[in-house]
Amino acid sequence: MLRNLKITLAYDGSDFHGWQVQPERATIQGTLAAAIERVIGAKILPQGSGRTDAGVHALAQVATCQLDAGIPTENLRSALNHVLPSAIRVLCVEEAEPEFHARKSARAKTYRYRIFRGEICPPLLARYVYHYPYPLDEKAIRAAAALIVGEHDFTSFAAADPERGREEGESSNVRTICSSAWRRIDSAEMSQGRPPDGLNEFVYTVRGSGFLHHMVRNLVGTFLLVGKGALDCAGLKRILEARDRSTAGSTAPACGLYLVSVEY
Repeated sequence: MLRNLKITLAYDGSDFHGWQVQPERATIQGTLAAAIERVIGAKILPQGSGRTDAGVHALAQVATCQLDAGIPTENLRSALNHVLPSAIRVLCVEEAEPEFHARKSARAKTYRYRIFRGEICPPLLARYVYHYPYPLDEKAIRAAAALIVGEHDFTSFAAADPERGREEGESSNVRTICSSAWRRIDSAEMSQGRPPDGLNEFVYTVRGSGFLHHMVRNLVGTFLLVGKGALDCAGLKRILEARDRSTAGSTAPACGLYLVSVEY
């Protein structure tokens, strides 16, 4: 009997060329597919909720695949973790309804971007944050981050490449108008993160219906212009309205970005 399985996994994306399988390159999707084949002996390509880029991490990515195998879900989770590299962990395997699909069934996603503000970035943290020790007007950045909440055309913050229209986090209820770059942002917050170990971080957390290729990283790069005084909130609004990638800031590094959760 064919079973539809929902797999939730976390990964350190530092040494992978993103989610999507690529010839002769280590990817999350390809590595997970190889692990499934090793465990159950079948070639299956799991479908993710979205395609995270090279170097991007995930705390709870979701994938679906259909298996004709009777192995219990808990046993499958344990077996996959046994053969997967330590940079990828399967957190949960669940039976799903036949119509459930990791990408098409998604209703919202949350991403987080971490900026380390200390003068010296600890070596063991360097692969997981963007180190930016220079002066920033953090109050101005918070005000700018709030401006993108709502439904907008985010063409100015989409990657200027052939994949611009594809999703990092597509959901079935995304409005498609003209450029297909319309997205709904439910919340966006810049907060000062000072966890128990005393790390000095500025953290951007954004939740929305879907995210274009490089969208979060391009937003962060533009917010940094606001923090440096090179751009104000009125200027950010003009960039949003321009629908032109060349008007926005540079793309922030992949190492600071995390897919936090997918909602269904």
